[in-house]
Amino acid sequence: MFLHSVNLWNLAFYVFMVFMATLGLWDVFFGFEENRCSMSYMFEYPEYQKIELPKKLAKRYPAYELYLYGEGSYAEEHKILPLTGIPVLFLPGNAGSYKQVRSIGSIALRKAEDIDFKYHFDFFSVNFNEELVALYGGSLQKQTKFVHECIKTILKLYKGQEFAPKSVAIIGHSMGGLVARALLTLKNFKQDLINLLITQATPHVAPVMPLDRFITDFYMTVNNYWILNARHINLTTLSVAGGFRDYQVRSGLTFLPKLSHHTSALSVVSSAVPKTWVSTDHLSIVWCKQLQLTTIRAFFDLIDADTKQITQNSKKKLSVLNHHFIRHPAKHFEENPSIISDLTGTSMWVPVKVSRWTYVAYNESDKIYFTFPLANHRKIYTHVYCQSTMLDTNSWIFGCINSTSMCRQGVDLSWKAELLPTIKSLTLRLQDYPSLSHLVVYVPSIHGSKFVVDCEFFKKETRSIQLPVTHLFSFGLSSRKVVLNTSGLYYNIELLNFGQIYQAFKINVVSKCSGVREEITSIYKLHIPWSYEDSLTIAQVPSNTEISLKLHIAQPENDSHVALLKMYTSSDCQYEVTVKTSFSQILGQVVRFHGGALPAYVISSILLAYGGQLYSLFSTGYCLEYATILDKEAKPYKVDPFVIMIKFLLGYKWFKELWDLLLLPELDAIVLTSQSMCFPLVSLILFLFGTCTAYWSGLLSSASVRLLSSLWLTLKRPSELPKDIKMISPDLPFLTVVLIIISWTTCGALAILLSYLYYVFKIVHLQASLTTFKNSQPVNPKHSRRSEKKSNHHKDSSVHHLRLSASDAEDSLRMHSTVINLLTWIVLLSMPSLIYWLKNLRYYFKLNPDPCKPLAFILIPTMAVLGNTYTVSIKSSKLLKTASQFPLPLAVGVIAFGSAHLYRVPCFVFIPLLLHALCNFM
Repeated sequence: MFLHSVNLWNLAFYVFMVFMATLGLWDVFFGFEENRCSMSYMFEYPEYQKIELPKKLAKRYPAYELYLYGEGSYAEEHKILPLTGIPVLFLPGNAGSYKQVRSIGSIALRKAEDIDFKYHFDFFSVNFNEELVALYGGSLQKQTKFVHECIKTILKLYKGQEFAPKSVAIIGHSMGGLVARALLTLKNFKQDLINLLITQATPHVAPVMPLDRFITDFYMTVNNYWILNARHINLTTLSVAGGFRDYQVRSGLTFLPKLSHHTSALSVVSSAVPKTWVSTDHLSIVWCKQLQLTTIRAFFDLIDADTKQITQNSKKKLSVLNHHFIRHPAKHFEENPSIISDLTGTSMWVPVKVSRWTYVAYNESDKIYFTFPLANHRKIYTHVYCQSTMLDTNSWIFGCINSTSMCRQGVDLSWKAELLPTIKSLTLRLQDYPSLSHLVVYVPSIHGSKFVVDCEFFKKETRSIQLPVTHLFSFGLSSRKVVLNTSGLYYNIELLNFGQIYQAFKINVVSKCSGVREEITSIYKLHIPWSYEDSLTIAQVPSNTEISLKLHIAQPENDSHVALLKMYTSSDCQYEVTVKTSFSQILGQVVRFHGGALPAYVISSILLAYGGQLYSLFSTGYCLEYATILDKEAKPYKVDPFVIMIKFLLGYKWFKELWDLLLLPELDAIVLTSQSMCFPLVSLILFLFGTCTAYWSGLLSSASVRLLSSLWLTLKRPSELPKDIKMISPDLPFLTVVLIIISWTTCGALAILLSYLYYVFKIVHLQASLTTFKNSQPVNPKHSRRSEKKSNHHKDSSVHHLRLSASDAEDSLRMHSTVINLLTWIVLLSMPSLIYWLKNLRYYFKLNPDPCKPLAFILIPTMAVLGNTYTVSIKSSKLLKTASQFPLPLAVGVIAFGSAHLYRVPCFVFIPLLLHALCNFM
């Protein structure tokens, strides 16, 4: 019956939209590189020693615990307190376990063993009982206060030691990182208690799904504090994102706000981290061996030799993090590196005068210095590029000042180099070093190993090639191409007109080599200059390599940099680079950045259909099918123009003052614009997706009611249609009071769910009654709907109680089908707090604070009345016309205020439901 009310064109449209949504979802959940993280293993059995907390603290937080991680002999030794190491506190995130500390704790222990425990770290971990804090924000403040108490408890464990710490380092995964930042907002918290904060896959900018106001209020408190007090916050902070593999927390949310006066914060994507170079998913970021090794190397470099604790020098901390997480020069970290190096000893000095040079070193018995005189090269070339496949940490390239052929001392240029997976490379602009007379490349004496060193001089314009990306709406049908004909080692492909998050492309690099016998490796590095989200692709040439090109962070308006594809190539090969739009990845970006707003657009479409049904009942006396009215009423031009107009008017001071005077919240479209998340036509795309989802969810709810009614008829004796319609049955007030008491004493979402199940039961019972009636009384074709309506009207005027006919029951079921669809989404939005309450039931019988309690007090009696409501009882109501007019402005309100704040959506839904229920009495 539901499908019969939809014409084939509309059905084809809904199927097409499902296909489009599937393309976007596939790109988000599967359209990324394979997991290249190595698993980190424990060499000894991990042990978690529970730290005894003060009794008052344990009583105040019965669900939370503090543990010390250890393995083998270390764990045995540290069962006897106090401790002697450097404290690090791990904070798990949403549904995270305190045992996730084992990966980084074990690696730190192995590193300490390598240096005979000259320094070692003590890793603590908080057990938050795997709370779902990303879905329910009511416990975030409680977690923050508990962490504060844990820090004080940890520091007491070191009292009396010679090098007792005065602060702790914190590693926060997911929401644990946000809890760590929230510590600074506590009134009695001393900032000096934290010396370093590293967050992993933490959504700092905004919650992934703002399902209750406690989450958004917590975010607002934390972010406002960090922005307003940026000058006084001296906490070195590093945020690491997982990249496109992490579909739970998109990397754009993990970037800390860039403030000109807060320079001690860094944000980077794991694919850009040196020696890591992989994208991680939301869980693997805590056990990815490459990333954890980088983190531990940084921790050991942060140790102050005098205090045997993490240094208090902010400049050194930032230098260490830059060295390990941003740009690694293939050298061990030095706080004050010696720029001038001695170039003495029994070594050969070999002058090189050619502009392109390659040296293959194998079993070298003598040290060799290759010198490149720069005087003649400066006249012809602008840059010099050198690379080496020997990935040791020794200095390898120098500059001589005012020298003829050799020099005793040289400027160590190795600190300017960059480490890549298979080479270390250096590019110098010659005019930046006017005092250098020679460039010196050092080849050490080696035995049994082979490596290659290459150098070349070039003009910038021959290696910087502009490649404009294709238009967004070319749909991959057109492409643009450049061919690298010269036999260079390094190229910069400037990707013009690329800087928005809604852009997505496929880059195809075809390499053709001649006369190559050995395996050659090329590296393609996508460099985004306005954020640390670079990614690397390693290709064995000749080959055909595909690279995805899309952004986590849009280019700032005042930024003029150009995204680059840096190509580290072979001089024996030619390369062809092609770029074309990837329509599936564009859809993926829409889902990735705006998928969380989809419930708001679904509910907006259902509200429009709901209003259409109420108006149809008012104007014609009968209710149209849900699918029919959805096609007729759910149009984007009824919603989007109003939101756009409001956004435009808010640009005028007088309108903004009026807006603030009315105490209206900030428009969600403005919030999205401030986060650089506005796509062209994104609202239209989301509305179409929302209408499609509303259609299929309506089909599912209608089919579910029919299925349940069939099951009801097989289990119970068939029932008849009610002879007399009673708005309030004898048991209704009692049931309503019970559910309100449940809401008050336990959890509001539980009461909403029980009310919803009662409502569904009433509708299933009505469907079963109608099915029984139709089966028992064959339809008389001469008995038209119009004559039945006249008889019903006659009955209405002659008797006090209304009687329900088969056609009225069908009308009522059409209306109830829409209401069920609407209520289903409200129940789904309230489920997170119910799940949280059930998970913590052994600790707390009453959910406090409860985001759903106010909503439950209104929805419970409303659903109770609607369960006994029939169209015949409200079609003559004076309030029906008003009730039919409300859903349209409320549908606009859902998009205007609920797309980025989903917890506001139910507030717009209960109003038409309440008016619908009141139609029974007015």
